[in-house]
Amino acid sequence: MSSSAHVPLSTIAHGRSGDKGNLANVAILAYTRTGCNWLQQHLTAEVVQSYFANLNPRQVVRYKAANVLGFNFVLYDILAGGASRSLRVDSQGKTLALALLHMDIQPVEHLDEMLRPTSKEMS
Repeated sequence: MSSSAHVPLSTIAHGRSGDKGNLANVAILAYTRTGCNWLQQHLTAEVVQSYFANLNPRQVVRYKAANVLGFNFVLYDILAGGASRSLRVDSQGKTLALALLHMDIQPVEHLDEMLRPTSKEMS
């Protein structure tokens, strides 16, 4: 795969998301250490806040989760009041990780080292 090609973030990571009241947690987990290093450098709280600007998060805080090669992002006030008050289709933030994984990225180098290992490579 060409390292200059734009690819979705899902090429190098997977994720989960959910809610706590009016804030959401979005965990993005790299498939490899090289991918985690790329996330560390490029997937900042500012990038995530900008990506979700249309949902108006008041603040985004990033926490490192090194034991699972990833980061947890807490997005404040992004759920328009939360599950019991919001009229949004996704009032619990369950699709936020999927949305973020669709973000186009351009890894500069070592893309092949960031891809999800196949079952053959793992055995």
